[in-house]
Amino acid sequence: MTKRVVVGITGASGSIYGKRCVEVLVANGYSVELIFSETGKRVFLFETGQSPQEFVASLPKEQVKLYEPTDLFAPPSSGSHPVKGMLVAPCSAGTLGHIANGVADNLIHRAADVTLKEGRPLVLLFRETPINRVHAQNILKAIEAGAKVVPASPAFYHRPKTVEELVDFVVERALRALLNEEFGLIENWEAPQEGRE
Repeated sequence: MTKRVVVGITGASGSIYGKRCVEVLVANGYSVELIFSETGKRVFLFETGQSPQEFVASLPKEQVKLYEPTDLFAPPSSGSHPVKGMLVAPCSAGTLGHIANGVADNLIHRAADVTLKEGRPLVLLFRETPINRVHAQNILKAIEAGAKVVPASPAFYHRPKTVEELVDFVVERALRALLNEEFGLIENWEAPQEGRE
């Protein structure tokens, strides 16, 4: 199967996660079919200083295709369109609710629904805190439907010194969950040797 992944970027704060995921995928030879929700476009511009079009223009054009969220005729809306899986990063609570309950109001929702029905990997990088009961119920529904929910919760055992290192920890975990391969953004945990004997 082609090295093609669908990436949705929604209106939750944390656009840097989606941006970095796309950059890492492209750098590792993947093609990305990219969908911004309408609010996702605005948040991305606000948080990164780039419009979606400017971001895509900075990437190899043969590897990234940008789709409008209203385009339900786009290839990612069909189960016959070959992709390895789909990542929603960041995933808003609203998008989680749509996906968990099978309500496809835009191309991100529809592509996620197709991903689940075809049995392909779907990773939702959930970016909300604190979570309420509805969020928790929708997280459970999404997991029961076959998705993996990755909270945007960086660890600190790698002793990060920059925001970028914190972002890369979450991005690495999300991409590993999606594609079952390592991308070299973080060092794997190894317990200190002192005191183990």
